[in-house]
Amino acid sequence: EVQLVESGGGLVQPGGSLRLSCAASGFTFSRSAMSWVRQAPGKGLEWVSSIYSSSTNTNYADSVKGRFTISRDNAKNTVYLQMNSLKPEDTGVYYCNVAVRGYGYWGQGTQVTVSS
Repeated sequence: EVQLVESGGGLVQPGGSLRLSCAASGFTFSRSAMSWVRQAPGKGLEWVSSIYSSSTNTNYADSVKGRFTISRDNAKNTVYLQMNSLKPEDTGVYYCNVAVRGYGYWGQGTQVTVSS
């Protein structure tokens, strides 16, 4: 059974930092591309970042480029999202996502709130 468990969200002031984690199980993590997707209050899903089996291959949405860094630890089956210089518009629920055998799996999400 594929499971994704996000953690690390919270309340932070503008300009602050948070590090999200997503612990994965039930599939071959080291061979799988992993993504972070977020949903702002009252809005649709927005792709944030992806990392491929090679940790050097990463992509970012323009809205977070230069501020967020995605990484993975294949020994721990965990993907991370380091978020720096946070803005109020980064507020939302952040989800971890993976496609396994053509089916998309999601975690329960972790809330990030950027507010003074």
